Amino acid sequence: MAGADDIIRGLLVVIIVGIGTVLGWVLFVRTPDNLAQLLGVLLVVAVAVATARIGSNIAGSLLPAHNVAEVAVEGPISRDGGGGITSPPVGASADDIVEQIDRADADRGSEALLLKLNTPGGEIVPSEDIRIAAEEFDGPTIAYATDVCASGGYDIAAGCDELWAREGSIVGSIGVVGSRVNAKELADRLGLSYEQFTAGEYKDAGVPLKEMTEDEREYLQGIVDDYYDQFIDTVAEGREMDAETLKDTEARIFLGDEAEERGLVDRLGTRDDVKASLEQRLGEAVTIKEYEPERGLTGKLRGGAQQVAFALGAGIAGVADGDIEGLSFRR
Repeated sequence: MAGADDIIRGLLVVIIVGIGTVLGWVLFVRTPDNLAQLLGVLLVVAVAVATARIGSNIAGSLLPAHNVAEVAVEGPISRDGGGGITSPPVGASADDIVEQIDRADADRGSEALLLKLNTPGGEIVPSEDIRIAAEEFDGPTIAYATDVCASGGYDIAAGCDELWAREGSIVGSIGVVGSRVNAKELADRLGLSYEQFTAGEYKDAGVPLKEMTEDEREYLQGIVDDYYDQFIDTVAEGREMDAETLKDTEARIFLGDEAEERGLVDRLGTRDDVKASLEQRLGEAVTIKEYEPERGLTGKLRGGAQQVAFALGAGIAGVADGDIEGLSFRR
């Protein structure tokens, strides 16, 4: 990738900048005959800077300086990463991460995908969206666990060709949790009573202001069990492991070395070790490009509007994705 490509890339940038500078000089310096020439000089500089950026982008597109794309999944996984219009995301935004993987896949320079995982998991469907995007990447996909690769993070790793980890990485938690707050006694002390009009026997199952019946508990546990079976099947297929072996982990977490012994991790090593392995796989020196989300103000406004609209429609108990009347399902 280096050598001749670097020289040609540099020449392309120089040529494009030269064209932009000459064009700016003709338009803004040579043509005017008045004091506007001073402004023209400034405009020439602006045009030169703009064309330099354009030239760099064009050269990078025609002759990429990288051959591996890196996308990070860090923090709890949700649809939009949390945060709002005035605050940054507090976790991993599935929509942003999928968009980054898609951009890397469309980039002619990205021959392989390195997925950096440092997440305890999170919402079920957003985690699956990231895994599917990794599976659809056209090229080798390597997952690299740093501190934590648990639950939904391990679901994502199951969509990659290999999973690397450190000896001290926390790996596993192949399970599903459904939780609810029981506020019935507190409501009674405050003199609050629950009254809700529903159609359908289990529509208000899990509402925290009333006691849960045995039928409701069985119904909700069935949903958790179904999610768990789906998770086991996904990991068993992606990791080519026996489903019973995965169930025997009982959703425990393991340090990297034990996770490797159990077959939950393919190899242990540092990021440099992963890079060296990629060089052997690709048969050339590896240069990594780190992708960042391109979510601007419009995206933040759209995400904020969706949160408000959903809160108005579903009520405070159902704001979080994956909630059913106050019951939250997570991987």
